[in-house]
Amino acid sequence: MDMNAGIELIAVPPGRVTLSDRRTQRSWSTELAPYRLAAFPITQAHYAQVTGQRPSSAQGDRLPVEGVSWWDAVRFCNTLSQQEGLAAAYRLRTDAEGIEWDASADGYRLPTEAEWEHACRAGTAEARYGQLDEIAWHRGNSRERIHDVGGKQPNAWGVYDMLGNVWEWCWDIYDAEVYGSYRVLRGGGWFDEHWSCRASVRRRSHPTFRIDDVGFRIARSVLR
Repeated sequence: MDMNAGIELIAVPPGRVTLSDRRTQRSWSTELAPYRLAAFPITQAHYAQVTGQRPSSAQGDRLPVEGVSWWDAVRFCNTLSQQEGLAAAYRLRTDAEGIEWDASADGYRLPTEAEWEHACRAGTAEARYGQLDEIAWHRGNSRERIHDVGGKQPNAWGVYDMLGNVWEWCWDIYDAEVYGSYRVLRGGGWFDEHWSCRASVRRRSHPTFRIDDVGFRIARSVLR
């Protein structure tokens, strides 16, 4: 992985994904158009190139950026879009709602959680797309620290680190009636037990939350 190169995006085919929430015992299905998803979580090198900032507690160009909030991830997407001459996906506002997603924009954005799970599963139906120790850094093998991206096996579609290493921010609000503006996190992290590193596991946090096992990866819509 060349840190001086651009961010590699993988073409993800269309499909249908069924999401579920263990807390509410609710499930729902979503039809997905094709889209593109970053092969790796955003690294510290790429984050610094775009924003000029290095917010992470552990330092290393190939490490996933962490210590970034959902708002930080959204602003990164818009800044990268502007730098590449693309239409920003997000309109940031000053009222209570704060943000709008322009689905017609060709710029970078966060994946929806349905897109995230679809890409994570890569056509599989099991909890994981491979043997956990071969595909993910988790509490049982990470020595309780973060690791460089791409150090484990990718899934069948060529996407790395979907499980373990860092949790990843998604676009979606988790449950507005109960948790307000809290956003969805997916994938599990380096400090999590093996049961948290599964394709279906959902976590939530406030969009201003920053911690050393939460990062993000980016997506782009395929526009006709």
